[in-house]
Amino acid sequence: MATASRTLWKGAITFGLVHIPVGLHTASIEQGVDFDWLDKRSMDPVGYKRINKKTGKEITKENIVKGVEYEDGKYVVISPDEIEAVYPRTTQTIEIQRFIDANDIPFLFLERPYYVAPINKGQKVYALLREVLLKTGKVGLAKVVIATKQHLAVLVPSGKALVLNLLRWGDEVKSLDGLDLPAAGIKGASISAAEMKMAEQLVKDMSGTWKPEDFKDEFKHEVMKLVDKKVKAGDTETVIQPEEEAPGDSAEVIDLTELLQRSLKGKKAAAPAGKKAAAKKAASGKAAPAARRKAA
Repeated sequence: MATASRTLWKGAITFGLVHIPVGLHTASIEQGVDFDWLDKRSMDPVGYKRINKKTGKEITKENIVKGVEYEDGKYVVISPDEIEAVYPRTTQTIEIQRFIDANDIPFLFLERPYYVAPINKGQKVYALLREVLLKTGKVGLAKVVIATKQHLAVLVPSGKALVLNLLRWGDEVKSLDGLDLPAAGIKGASISAAEMKMAEQLVKDMSGTWKPEDFKDEFKHEVMKLVDKKVKAGDTETVIQPEEEAPGDSAEVIDLTELLQRSLKGKKAAAPAGKKAAAKKAASGKAAPAARRKAA
């Protein structure tokens, strides 16, 4: 099994006035075979040309604009300045919006997992959040900005770790409309008692424990065997790949007990329903910086 990679992002988990400095690590890898394009004459990497689909001619980057199709064949052109103005603000926080039951999120919404690890003496606060989630059966529904893109995510305890799983937005999941599905329920689907009994027995006979090492991508396995054979035979080429940029740094630690108490007091003294949003915004903007100065 692959090990966790380098830190991709540094920031903090926040809820109430609690601030947990953490780093984000990739928790998954692509399992397909990545075939890169190479020039067979020189073994140089081959990129994609910018081609005008109508004329077939290559065009320069300066002559390319970004457009959004709002009707068939009709576009609205958006300038770089307009795009930059609506980019989500990078806050370097995993901001928990609410805590929900762990079983409330369908698997259909889960997209990509990341390991979350504490940094800058955040171990105790991290452990507290992990244990309270395990005890209550809750997960944290959060918003996070990664590489200028805002994501909905869920913070889930998994063994000793907290896992941040990016979610698909509600409008990215298709409805069941138009699918020819059988009616729900045993009677609705006209399933007999004998059929149900045999199906249950078959499931029982095929049941086992979850062992990820028992399963593998057969295509990738065969291709990599071929790659290994060619490497041993010396049938290889050298291609220089571009370097990646190092991530930034962030986060600090605040007194946990004081912030928990202040967060609870803030909830009890919350304004009426129409003023809750304004009160919360004011508390985040004024109380947190004061707490940081006091901790310092």
